[in-house]
Amino acid sequence: MYQPPHFREDRLEVQHALIRAHPLGLLVTHGGTGLIANPIPFVLDATASPHGTLRAHLSRANPQWRDFDPDQEALVVFHGTETYITPSWYEAKREHGKVVPTWNYAIVQAYGRMRVTDDSDWLQKQITAMTSAQESTRAEPWAVSDAPADFVAAQLKGIVGVEIEITRIEGKWKVSQNRSEADRRSVAMGLRILGDEDARQMADLVDERGA
Repeated sequence: MYQPPHFREDRLEVQHALIRAHPLGLLVTHGGTGLIANPIPFVLDATASPHGTLRAHLSRANPQWRDFDPDQEALVVFHGTETYITPSWYEAKREHGKVVPTWNYAIVQAYGRMRVTDDSDWLQKQITAMTSAQESTRAEPWAVSDAPADFVAAQLKGIVGVEIEITRIEGKWKVSQNRSEADRRSVAMGLRILGDEDARQMADLVDERGA
């Protein structure tokens, strides 16, 4: 990933926080038919290895779990908040007009060799962990155990597990750090005026990273 120094984010805890907040990762592997990419929800176990371990499952009908080279790295891309930035927000536009549009975003790329399993106990733990992570904030959280055991067992036969021990991980927070303080203030203000949640989150990042 292209990494200008002012956008680089190397803190593992910050990278992990983005993965947990945006767990739908794009799984990219290479096999006999070339590159394959699928969006897959992951669970991160930060304690399982030095950089963390990602766990997920694929439909048994999905060819990706069969057609991949286990000796090559897999890549998982996690996208955080992203927004278009209009040059109309820059103070520099009013000063000299030499400005162009851009896109702000936060992203994490995790690499490691992929392992596949169809162990039913592993799969049960994975779907339970994934469901618990997403249901925990609900007033009446649903649990895997709420479904009949024979139904869950039948569903498990239709999936295979995927585990990736992260061997390298990169973070990039491109949130207007390369602009002047005046430009950053006006970008954050413009985003807040938009009023939607993505814009608000990006405004917070612009303020935080510009401090």
